Amino acid sequence: MYVATIFLPLLGALVVGFFGRRLGDTASQWITSGAMGLSALLAVALFWEVAILGQAQTIDLLAFISSGDLAVSWALKVDTLSAVMLLTVSWVSFLVHVYSIGYMHHDPSIPRFMAYLSLFTFFMYMLVTASNLIQLFFGWEGVGLASYLLIGFWYERKSANEAAIKAFVVNRVGDFGFLLGIFAVFLLFGTVNLEAIFAAAPDHAETTVNLFGVEWHALTIICVLLFIGAMGKSAQLGLHTWLPDAMEGPTPVSALIHAATMVTAGVFMVARMSPLYEWAPTALMLVTLVGAATAIFAATVGCVQNDIKRVIAYSTCSQLGYMFFALGVGAYQAAIFHLMTHAFFKALLFLGAGSVIHAMSDEQDMRHMGGIWKNIKLTYALMWIGSLALAGVPFFAGFYSKDMILEVAWAAGSPAGTLAFVLGISAAFLTAFYTWRMLFMTFHGKPRANEHVMAHVHESPAVMTVPLGALALGAVFSGMVAYDAFVGDGHTGFWRDSIAYNVQAGAEAGGRTDDHGAATDSHGAADAQGDAHAAGDHGAAADAHGAGVLERAHHTPILIKILPLIVTAGGILLAFLFYVLRPSWPVALAARFPAVYRFLLHKWYFDELYAAVFVRPAHALGRILWRGGDQAIIDGFGPDGVAAVTRWVAVQMRRFQTGYVYHYAFLMILGLAAFVSWRLAVA
Repeated sequence: MYVATIFLPLLGALVVGFFGRRLGDTASQWITSGAMGLSALLAVALFWEVAILGQAQTIDLLAFISSGDLAVSWALKVDTLSAVMLLTVSWVSFLVHVYSIGYMHHDPSIPRFMAYLSLFTFFMYMLVTASNLIQLFFGWEGVGLASYLLIGFWYERKSANEAAIKAFVVNRVGDFGFLLGIFAVFLLFGTVNLEAIFAAAPDHAETTVNLFGVEWHALTIICVLLFIGAMGKSAQLGLHTWLPDAMEGPTPVSALIHAATMVTAGVFMVARMSPLYEWAPTALMLVTLVGAATAIFAATVGCVQNDIKRVIAYSTCSQLGYMFFALGVGAYQAAIFHLMTHAFFKALLFLGAGSVIHAMSDEQDMRHMGGIWKNIKLTYALMWIGSLALAGVPFFAGFYSKDMILEVAWAAGSPAGTLAFVLGISAAFLTAFYTWRMLFMTFHGKPRANEHVMAHVHESPAVMTVPLGALALGAVFSGMVAYDAFVGDGHTGFWRDSIAYNVQAGAEAGGRTDDHGAATDSHGAADAQGDAHAAGDHGAAADAHGAGVLERAHHTPILIKILPLIVTAGGILLAFLFYVLRPSWPVALAARFPAVYRFLLHKWYFDELYAAVFVRPAHALGRILWRGGDQAIIDGFGPDGVAAVTRWVAVQMRRFQTGYVYHYAFLMILGLAAFVSWRLAVA
């Protein structure tokens, strides 16, 4: 069952990728969607066995690398964290596959598209089930490759090619840090096997390394390097610029990349490596600050975007910031909880936007929409559900997960946690504002499209709306159903041996040992945390930092609990005022503060900054190497140098090919004279 769950998408991708043209569009769609659907069903059984019944296991498949001290097996590590990711990824991916049948039905390259989707899912599977860092990096790079293929799927468009290259290059920057982190792990631990690393982490809690003449805390260096990789993959501030441009791919690609797969890989990786991060509080503080900064940055930019898909893309970037600052304060469970709920309502919003674009004859600019809710009532209702979940309105999924993240940030009690709470609350207000701005501009007001477009506005077919309905169920119920297991009273038993509970720290390393001999990690020190609680009946040690934060989060003041609801209501009311009652006010406000408006519209000028610092100098260097190196040196000595001289000599020699014997005799005499002269000269 485990192997079939993982490799069915790969099988579908290979069959359709190599034989799709012969099979035809319909057969290709059925094969890939069928394989993905079967994998999703098996993922449910796997989740029940691993997460509910507690039968986590590691399945060795084959020997992968054996070189000196480096021994790597190809294995599937399936614990609660992996099971949650597999369940989430499989079902979102399956629904995206089905949705694509309707959305892409006019595209001439359907088999290629479906094969890419399945390949993308397989690589994500490999990432979340990796038992070692090499295998994890294989999946990590695999989703990067598949995202390049999907973002640039419409390669006839220059913008799509540029967006694909941008995503690939920016992620390579982060991946360089990730690779250095893997190298550092092997240097410190002598292994890349996750279980061995986690078991040995307490022994290296105080290890330092000399770098540039300075002593550095080894685990902090490792965790920061790994986080740089996560910043690229999960589009955190500084390495986020590829994410909005990824909208150049078809809408199902946006839903798959932005909801449950590639962008969540960084969140998963930090959660998976939490036993290391728990010994590196400085790295956790960095994760908190970067996550909080990303949340507020993306929320401000989302308020002025006009492309419906880009609004949702910046929303994804902002929500990833929430997940990271939850990780940073040690509430790994809360971060994964939001990852899971976010996957459903964000996929719903992206695919709902695709339904709108489908209805509007491929129009994506919200300024050219409006007044269409009566024509596509089902899509309208489903978009409302996704928006309510995103904004955290009771009792939709985001209400349970996002509010918990804000509560744990407050409960952390640290300066970084408090700053994250303040920025998170501010981002919550802006989230409600830009989400309802999107709804009002898209569906309400007077129609701003031309008569031809408005005459063809229609509801999407069932093959597109049924997946939307299924995602809407997740957007409504996933939070309330999973709350207790993920972050409630039952979370300790649910997570068992994953997410910081697999730290087997001895008392001498600073942990306190419970009755089962497993020590709690204590970079936060249980005594300092006060109300951290030990693990449940499964004998896993509770993380003193993370468990303490979750425990205190349930006892935060009532004002802290209701503040997200207050700011959400304020954001919705402001959007209603600006875009329904007084639509002239946003225009006047932009005119009154043009510098601020341009600053947000240009996305804080990150693209312009990178163009000035990296892109244009790289182009200038390229031109210098082209003209001074390629043309002047290579061409100068090659085609324009030796080759040109040889060509000239050949032309001159050709003139003696006249057919007259005396001409040939003359050449022979010249050659003989030259030869004799040379022999006399060297004798």
